[in-house]
Amino acid sequence: MTTTTLAVLVPLLPFLGAAAGLLLGRTAPGYVRPLALLPTLVAAALAVVVAARQGGGPAIDAATRLTPTGSVPIDLALHLDGFAVLVAVLVGLVATCVQIYSTAYLRDDPRYPSYAALVSLFTAAMLLVVYSGDLMVLMVGWEVMGICSYFLVGHYWETPEARAASLKAFLVTKLGDVPFLIGLFALAADTGTFRITGILGAVANGGLDHPTVIALLLLAGVAGKSAQFPLHTWLPDAMAGPTPVSALIHAATMVAAGIYFVARLLPVFAESGAALVVLAVMAAVTMIGSGLAALAQDDIKRVLAYSTIGQLGYMSGALAVGDRGAAVFHLLSHGAFKAVLFLAAGVVIHAAGTNSLSAMSRMGGLAKRIPDAYWTMTVALLALAAIPPFAGFFSKEAVLVAAEHTALGERHVAPAAAGWTVLVAGLLAAVLTAAYATRLWLLAFRGRGAEAPDHGRQPVAMTAVLWVLAVPTIGFGLTVGVITDWFDGHSLTPSVTTAVLSTGVALVGGLVTYGAWRHTTALAGRTPVGAVVAHPDAEPALVEAEAMTHHTAGYGDTPGTPDPADPGRLLLGPLHRHAATGFHLDALYAKVFVRPVRAAASLVRFLDREVVDTYVRGSGTGARWLGTAVRRAQTGNVQTYLSALLAGSLVLAIAAVVFANVNAGS
Repeated sequence: MTTTTLAVLVPLLPFLGAAAGLLLGRTAPGYVRPLALLPTLVAAALAVVVAARQGGGPAIDAATRLTPTGSVPIDLALHLDGFAVLVAVLVGLVATCVQIYSTAYLRDDPRYPSYAALVSLFTAAMLLVVYSGDLMVLMVGWEVMGICSYFLVGHYWETPEARAASLKAFLVTKLGDVPFLIGLFALAADTGTFRITGILGAVANGGLDHPTVIALLLLAGVAGKSAQFPLHTWLPDAMAGPTPVSALIHAATMVAAGIYFVARLLPVFAESGAALVVLAVMAAVTMIGSGLAALAQDDIKRVLAYSTIGQLGYMSGALAVGDRGAAVFHLLSHGAFKAVLFLAAGVVIHAAGTNSLSAMSRMGGLAKRIPDAYWTMTVALLALAAIPPFAGFFSKEAVLVAAEHTALGERHVAPAAAGWTVLVAGLLAAVLTAAYATRLWLLAFRGRGAEAPDHGRQPVAMTAVLWVLAVPTIGFGLTVGVITDWFDGHSLTPSVTTAVLSTGVALVGGLVTYGAWRHTTALAGRTPVGAVVAHPDAEPALVEAEAMTHHTAGYGDTPGTPDPADPGRLLLGPLHRHAATGFHLDALYAKVFVRPVRAAASLVRFLDREVVDTYVRGSGTGARWLGTAVRRAQTGNVQTYLSALLAGSLVLAIAAVVFANVNAGS
């Protein structure tokens, strides 16, 4: 078969698997797991074949007219370049691992058939986004992912947290999708086409009339889908869904879509220096803010969620300085180690048999209980902290090198201000990343909380995929000299300056966090059970709440109690309580947007009930009264009718006489 035929099958197979799974899930449950696994596995294998055939050479394009529109045509088009084929391999690999993992993680879940089908549909939608050569077809996959995330995040719909999280994820991303869609239409109006190749050709020939407006409109959708400031608040709450869903969303789908979209259309954004500066500032705020927030979280999945937001900030930063190769390189690297981190966190939760163990302050003894998760998560955290020679080091270095070249004027795609913004923020974020990665490892595996119950060895389906994904986590960065053909031939080799700086600040962040942990551990060892170590700047209400908690639970070595040795509190100081809530952005949005909307809705409801309904009820009441009057006149009594006739005749006669006298007098 031709390369284009194989590429068509890559998103089509998971889609067919999803359709079959939804149809047969209840009537033939024995087919659910094969329908979840085999189409995705075959699609992943075909994606590898497509990548090998494309080989980093010229892009492969194929198209057929989907429908006549009368103006801008819409084509069912494929665009297979080096970025597309590599991202498709990542999506197929992570989705296959998630499906295998889920067979054990959700073994006893009665809604597993619908879950597996939605994961397959999610995968198909992302693959459609990756391979699509037409923006309208890409938009279909973009929106299908949004509805799939709504259902998957709300999988445990019995809990109010899951219901609220799914609704929040849907609404926040749709808030960005509205200007995004307007931007797509504006882009098509300027260039006369939705085809990516046609748009890029028009941009190269100066055919873009409103680059800044279009770029900013598109960035709104990217901020929503890829969880960038200020539309990132949905992602931490999305942890209410099953852990495999978190791995899929964070590693290979949904949040990667926005970054990938900008990479595909980077020349459009590069036409506006202002838009690139806005993107750089957005990336900088995202990187630093998410790092501080991650350092204050107690839930292991929320730490990883804020970590994803920050790493996406690195990718946005690379795009802001005009280097899509570095952005996609970090996207691929991050996809591997972040999938390991989430799936390993799922093993932790599964080992305890309850989601309550996701609180790191209550963890203890996990290294011995779940060695597979311990070792693979350790490797993935080293990659996250960008410690050489793991994959995260090379991909993060590529971002910093691109920012350095732009800042020093060696690259002229973006303004130097964008380069300095990304470079400084990237180095600060490297300190924070190493700090919260070290904190997570210490609290999860060296904590003094409750030991996880010993349920024996975890299912092979859950542990095997961790080692499969650990391979690219360890070795993908070492291929940096081999894969340059897939990245426009652009070198991704680290420079000495940024390598020394980033590794140095990462080591400082990790060592300082370790020292803070040792210090707080020593203090906790001298703290009596029931005592509360409060920060001098802590609010009295917060101290009282903690005192109530620890009065009933105790501290330190008491089984099932929180571990007070949290270096995050010491490092952040008075900033901790603000970082723990995501710097109160949700509260701000509630005051600025939610409350006014609810007040407007209440006003509309009042007007509808008390004004509009009053007129409606009044017209009905008038008609009813008129009907009652007419009904009373229709008695069926002939004598009554004759009396009324005589009375009426008499009235008419009197009126005629009066009228005649008036006319005679005049």
